[in-house]
Amino acid sequence: MDAESKQREVTVIGGTLDLGAGRRGVDMGPSAIRYAGLDQQLGEKLGVTVTDVGNVISPVVETAAIGDVHARYLDQILDLCDRLSGIVESAVGRGAFPLVLGGDHSVALGTLVGMAKARGGAGGVVWVDAHGDVNTPQTSPSGNVHGMVLAAALGLAGDEFARDGWPLPAVDPGKVALVGVRSLDDGERELLQRIDAKVFTMSDVDRIGIEPCMREALAYAAGGAFLHLSLDLDVVDPEYAPGVGTPVRGGLSYREAHLAMEVVAESGLIDSMDVVEANPILDRENATGRLAVELVASALGARIL
Repeated sequence: MDAESKQREVTVIGGTLDLGAGRRGVDMGPSAIRYAGLDQQLGEKLGVTVTDVGNVISPVVETAAIGDVHARYLDQILDLCDRLSGIVESAVGRGAFPLVLGGDHSVALGTLVGMAKARGGAGGVVWVDAHGDVNTPQTSPSGNVHGMVLAAALGLAGDEFARDGWPLPAVDPGKVALVGVRSLDDGERELLQRIDAKVFTMSDVDRIGIEPCMREALAYAAGGAFLHLSLDLDVVDPEYAPGVGTPVRGGLSYREAHLAMEVVAESGLIDSMDVVEANPILDRENATGRLAVELVASALGARIL
């Protein structure tokens, strides 16, 4: 670890949100990841300064109005993302690296808006996920907002996702790369083709390997106002990450997931990160929480030797 890495500050921000998902429990994800030793892994083993600012809290389902069934609980989700974006912007302003813990993937909209505000423009994103998350209220089969979050950050999910002071699009449509995808809806395929996103499916990973996929994804998404890494734990095969709300068989192996994050660290390109969709209710002895900690550490520079 070089001197610059040892002086790095990582600001940890929790988003206790499950309103965007179809199953309960993912709001406890930030606690599960912290409990698995996030501070110790980053602070003691990587030598970075960890500043944990706590959680941005959302209302529970029982007290929230669903609103439009095509974008369920959207008002409450946007409110949390707005508050989270301010914390991200503040962290970047003092030179820290924002690490956002989900919560369902909807929290990424707050991260991306905060990064765009802090950096004064749209950035790129490497979306490591089993799903595309580029549905809109018109194309979503479920109305769950966590499946629309990337489309929203691109400014393509509709005016209902806009908020005063939000720079949308927060992501440049020409700097979007997805890795590990194995479940897309028809509307998502159309949108990804329309914006000419770089998409590496699991078939691509099988054919050419995770390392070249990640290197090409990072190169494609780089060059904007910032580069964000969004890691949905369901990209990993359920054998290794059982505690996720939308598991899809045939995902990354344990070592492929680590190698993907090691390539991220070697690139030195990312400016922010979120790790989302850990659901302790569905987990086995916090295996997915522990994996999240390990993968974050790999993305931030942990090495075997």
